[in-house]
Amino acid sequence: MWRRIKAKAEGLYKADTKHFVTKRMDKLYADYGGIPGDLHFGLTKKAGAREPMYERGTEIFNRRQISIVSMEECDEIAEAMGIPNIFPEWLGANIAISGFPSLTSLKEGSRIIFPSGASFLCEGENDPCIQPGEVIQSYYQHHPKLAPAFVRHAMGKRGIVCIVERPGDICAGDPIDIHSYEPKRAKKKIERV
Repeated sequence: MWRRIKAKAEGLYKADTKHFVTKRMDKLYADYGGIPGDLHFGLTKKAGAREPMYERGTEIFNRRQISIVSMEECDEIAEAMGIPNIFPEWLGANIAISGFPSLTSLKEGSRIIFPSGASFLCEGENDPCIQPGEVIQSYYQHHPKLAPAFVRHAMGKRGIVCIVERPGDICAGDPIDIHSYEPKRAKKKIERV
Protein backbone atom coordinates (compact mmCIF):
# COMPACT_ATOMS: atom_id res chain seq x y z
CA MET A 1 0.00 0.00 0.00
CA TRP A 2 1.15 3.51 -0.79
CA ARG A 3 -0.12 6.83 0.47
CA ARG A 4 0.93 10.03 -1.30
CA ILE A 5 1.70 13.12 0.78
CA LYS A 6 2.51 16.60 -0.51
CA ALA A 7 5.17 18.60 1.33
CA LYS A 8 7.70 21.37 0.68
CA ALA A 9 11.49 21.60 0.94
CA GLU A 10 11.73 24.57 3.31
CA GLY A 11 15.50 24.51 3.65
CA LEU A 12 18.57 22.78 2.22
CA TYR A 13 21.78 22.31 4.18
CA LYS A 14 25.27 20.88 3.81
CA ALA A 15 27.95 19.97 6.36
CA ASP A 16 31.13 20.74 4.49
CA THR A 17 33.43 20.52 7.48
CA LYS A 18 34.26 17.81 9.99
CA HIS A 19 31.64 19.29 12.37
CA PHE A 20 28.15 18.04 11.72
CA VAL A 21 26.35 21.42 11.95
CA THR A 22 25.13 22.23 8.44
CA LYS A 23 24.96 25.52 6.55
CA ARG A 24 22.05 26.76 4.45
CA MET A 25 22.20 26.31 0.68
CA ASP A 26 19.85 27.41 -2.12
CA LYS A 27 20.44 24.31 -4.24
CA LEU A 28 21.99 20.87 -3.76
CA TYR A 29 22.88 18.04 -6.07
CA ALA A 30 22.21 14.54 -4.76
CA ASP A 31 24.41 11.78 -6.16
CA TYR A 32 24.29 8.04 -5.44
CA GLY A 33 26.52 8.60 -2.40
CA GLY A 34 24.52 11.52 -1.04
CA ILE A 35 25.49 15.19 -1.34
CA PRO A 36 29.03 15.55 -2.73
CA GLY A 37 31.23 17.34 -0.20
CA ASP A 38 28.86 16.67 2.71
CA LEU A 39 30.15 15.08 5.91
CA HIS A 40 27.97 11.97 5.34
CA PHE A 41 28.68 11.56 1.62
CA GLY A 42 29.68 8.11 0.40
CA LEU A 43 28.35 4.73 -0.64
CA THR A 44 30.13 3.22 2.36
CA LYS A 45 31.09 4.41 5.83
CA LYS A 46 32.96 3.17 8.88
CA ALA A 47 30.86 1.35 11.47
CA GLY A 48 30.45 3.29 14.70
CA ALA A 49 28.32 3.37 17.83
CA ARG A 50 25.07 2.97 15.83
CA GLU A 51 26.27 -0.39 14.43
CA PRO A 52 27.42 -2.34 17.50
CA MET A 53 27.20 -5.65 15.61
CA TYR A 54 30.39 -4.70 13.73
CA GLU A 55 33.83 -3.89 15.02
CA ARG A 56 34.29 -0.11 14.98
CA GLY A 57 35.84 1.03 11.74
CA THR A 58 34.50 -1.87 9.65
CA GLU A 59 33.50 -0.63 6.19
CA ILE A 60 29.72 -0.99 5.70
CA PHE A 61 27.03 0.38 3.36
CA ASN A 62 26.11 3.99 4.19
CA ARG A 63 22.41 4.11 5.12
CA ARG A 64 22.79 7.67 6.48
CA GLN A 65 23.61 9.63 3.31
CA ILE A 66 20.83 12.20 3.79
CA SER A 67 19.21 13.53 6.98
CA ILE A 68 15.72 15.05 6.75
CA VAL A 69 13.77 16.82 9.49
CA SER A 70 10.26 18.23 9.73
CA MET A 71 9.90 21.91 10.68
CA GLU A 72 6.79 20.98 12.66
CA GLU A 73 8.66 18.31 14.65
CA CYS A 74 11.53 20.75 15.31
CA ASP A 75 8.95 23.18 16.75
CA GLU A 76 7.42 20.42 18.91
CA ILE A 77 10.82 19.46 20.33
CA ALA A 78 11.66 23.12 21.10
CA GLU A 79 8.31 23.61 22.84
CA ALA A 80 8.77 20.45 24.93
CA MET A 81 12.27 21.65 25.91
CA GLY A 82 10.99 25.14 26.82
CA ILE A 83 13.13 27.00 24.28
CA PRO A 84 12.07 29.30 21.41
CA ASN A 85 13.60 27.46 18.44
CA ILE A 86 15.52 24.47 17.18
CA PHE A 87 16.99 25.07 13.75
CA PRO A 88 17.55 22.21 11.25
CA GLU A 89 21.24 23.06 10.83
CA TRP A 90 21.80 22.48 14.58
CA LEU A 91 20.60 18.90 14.01
CA GLY A 92 22.92 18.33 11.05
CA ALA A 93 19.95 18.15 8.68
CA ASN A 94 20.37 18.21 4.90
CA ILE A 95 16.72 18.98 4.18
CA ALA A 96 13.97 20.54 6.29
CA ILE A 97 10.43 19.97 5.07
CA SER A 98 7.07 21.43 6.00
CA GLY A 99 3.62 20.00 5.49
CA PHE A 100 4.32 16.57 6.97
CA PRO A 101 4.35 16.91 10.77
CA SER A 102 4.81 13.16 11.38
CA LEU A 103 7.89 12.71 9.18
CA THR A 104 9.76 10.61 11.74
CA SER A 105 7.07 7.93 11.56
CA LEU A 106 7.69 7.43 7.83
CA LYS A 107 8.32 3.73 7.20
CA GLU A 108 11.48 2.30 5.68
CA GLY A 109 10.93 1.83 1.96
CA SER A 110 9.03 5.10 1.54
CA ARG A 111 10.21 7.50 -1.17
CA ILE A 112 10.69 11.25 -1.29
CA ILE A 113 10.60 12.60 -4.85
CA PHE A 114 11.61 16.07 -6.05
CA PRO A 115 10.56 17.92 -9.25
CA SER A 116 13.93 17.16 -10.92
CA GLY A 117 13.27 13.44 -10.49
CA ALA A 118 15.76 13.14 -7.63
CA SER A 119 14.49 10.50 -5.24
CA PHE A 120 15.41 9.38 -1.73
CA LEU A 121 14.64 6.02 -0.14
CA CYS A 122 13.79 6.21 3.57
CA GLU A 123 16.06 4.04 5.72
CA GLY A 124 14.21 4.80 8.95
CA GLU A 125 14.20 7.05 11.98
CA ASN A 126 17.27 9.09 12.88
CA ASP A 127 17.65 8.28 16.56
CA PRO A 128 18.46 11.35 18.68
CA CYS A 129 21.93 11.62 20.21
CA ILE A 130 23.67 14.01 22.57
CA GLN A 131 25.72 15.87 19.91
CA PRO A 132 22.87 18.07 18.57
CA GLY A 133 21.76 18.58 22.17
CA GLU A 134 25.19 20.05 22.94
CA VAL A 135 24.84 22.43 19.97
CA ILE A 136 21.40 23.51 21.21
CA GLN A 137 22.83 23.99 24.72
CA SER A 138 25.52 26.33 23.30
CA TYR A 139 22.77 28.68 22.05
CA TYR A 140 20.69 28.58 25.25
CA GLN A 141 23.34 28.59 27.97
CA HIS A 142 20.91 29.96 30.56
CA HIS A 143 18.78 26.77 30.24
CA PRO A 144 20.57 23.97 32.11
CA LYS A 145 20.71 20.33 30.97
CA LEU A 146 19.38 20.86 27.43
CA ALA A 147 21.69 18.25 25.87
CA PRO A 148 20.13 15.26 27.65
CA ALA A 149 16.69 16.88 27.42
CA PHE A 150 17.05 16.95 23.64
CA VAL A 151 17.63 13.19 23.49
CA ARG A 152 14.53 12.58 25.62
CA HIS A 153 12.21 15.04 23.85
CA ALA A 154 13.42 14.28 20.30
CA MET A 155 12.63 10.56 20.54
CA GLY A 156 10.18 9.81 17.72
CA LYS A 157 10.55 13.37 16.32
CA ARG A 158 14.21 13.61 15.20
CA GLY A 159 13.54 12.98 11.49
CA ILE A 160 14.74 10.29 9.12
CA VAL A 161 17.82 9.14 7.25
CA CYS A 162 17.77 8.26 3.57
CA ILE A 163 19.87 7.00 0.72
CA VAL A 164 19.78 8.50 -2.78
CA GLU A 165 17.78 6.22 -5.07
CA ARG A 166 17.91 8.55 -8.08
CA PRO A 167 20.34 11.51 -8.46
CA GLY A 168 19.22 15.03 -9.28
CA ASP A 169 19.05 18.67 -8.26
CA ILE A 170 17.07 19.87 -5.28
CA CYS A 171 16.11 23.50 -4.76
CA ALA A 172 14.91 25.32 -1.66
CA GLY A 173 11.15 25.76 -1.97
CA ASP A 174 10.67 22.66 -4.12
CA PRO A 175 7.33 20.89 -3.75
CA ILE A 176 7.96 17.27 -2.88
CA ASP A 177 5.93 14.09 -3.15
CA ILE A 178 6.28 11.61 -0.33
CA HIS A 179 5.18 8.11 -1.21
CA SER A 180 4.59 6.56 2.19
CA TYR A 181 5.03 2.80 2.21
CA GLU A 182 2.40 1.19 4.41
CA PRO A 183 2.68 -2.59 4.33
CA LYS A 184 -0.50 -4.57 4.51
CA ARG A 185 -0.98 -6.43 7.75
CA ALA A 186 -1.87 -10.07 7.49
CA LYS A 187 -5.20 -10.89 9.03
CA LYS A 188 -4.99 -13.39 11.84
CA LYS A 189 -6.97 -16.54 11.40
CA ILE A 190 -9.03 -17.63 14.33
CA GLU A 191 -8.58 -21.31 15.01
CA ARG A 192 -11.61 -23.23 16.17
CA VAL A 193 -11.13 -25.96 18.67
